[in-house]
Amino acid sequence: MKAYQFTSPETGLELVDIDAPCPGPGHVLIDVEAAGMCQSDVHIVNGHGDDWLRKRPIVLGHEVAGTIRGRGPDVTEVEIGDRVAVALISHPIEHADFAHAIGLGFDGGYARQTLAPVANLVPIPAGVSFAQAAVATDSIATAYHAVITEAAIEIGMTVAIVGLGGLGLNGVRIAALQHATVYGIDIDQTAFDDARAQGAVDCFTTLDDVPVALDAVIDFAGVGTTTADAVTVVKPGGRVVLVGLGTPEATIATHQLVTKNIQLRGSIGASIGELEAVLALIAEGNLTPVLEEVDFGDLRAALARLQDGAVRGRLVTRPHA
Repeated sequence: MKAYQFTSPETGLELVDIDAPCPGPGHVLIDVEAAGMCQSDVHIVNGHGDDWLRKRPIVLGHEVAGTIRGRGPDVTEVEIGDRVAVALISHPIEHADFAHAIGLGFDGGYARQTLAPVANLVPIPAGVSFAQAAVATDSIATAYHAVITEAAIEIGMTVAIVGLGGLGLNGVRIAALQHATVYGIDIDQTAFDDARAQGAVDCFTTLDDVPVALDAVIDFAGVGTTTADAVTVVKPGGRVVLVGLGTPEATIATHQLVTKNIQLRGSIGASIGELEAVLALIAEGNLTPVLEEVDFGDLRAALARLQDGAVRGRLVTRPHA
């Protein structure tokens, strides 16, 4: 079976032949119908995954949706043929463990088939495609957690979404669904039309240009200056939520942080309940992720595009096809 495996930055992502997996107790075998491609995989391939990976070599791919093809000897909760997404369970955060995360702790979805714990499976509702379900597990669920749980966006609030890539566009839409006034921020103005289509009232290249006071800033770029600027512009008592990992450090104006009583929060992943909520939004037609399908044979080139920032929306591949 062909799979994209990572061992080290020196070898990079290699297309290799591996044995087809066999499910043991508590696990299922999944035909991978769709695997989302994430900036996190770029970080890993570039040698920045030591905090995330729990095995090497490992088949990458942590945004996975497919059809159950086999069950472990004790698995009765699901049936052969069920359509499922594999949740990346990050909350409650004190119980989060990358060892139990597909594509990080065990082999992932950049292969025709993969294994997953039955406890991590979420049924895909009718009307939701495999591609949509795959990106929902991380790209959309992560944005949902940042907007709903960490930033606590509610009706009438004003929020800026910094970084209008795959996660940021989802953040714009989710905040708009909360009936907030949403502004999009990105140095790439070609993303502005997509952001407006997702519900942004206007878009700017810097936070300084937003003409109103901001209750919250959600930083999906995380390039240091964006987080620092967010602390400066958010209103007293406001929230700054950092999601993006564009740079390892940011210099924050602590005087602003303290005197304005600003909440500065990090945000990672989502809970199973939040993934279920996201899938329901897609099924209801309230949220439609911007997707681009790439051929499984072109996966390495697609990741290079991600690294270069040459992707709008979210990339998905179909290994089983």
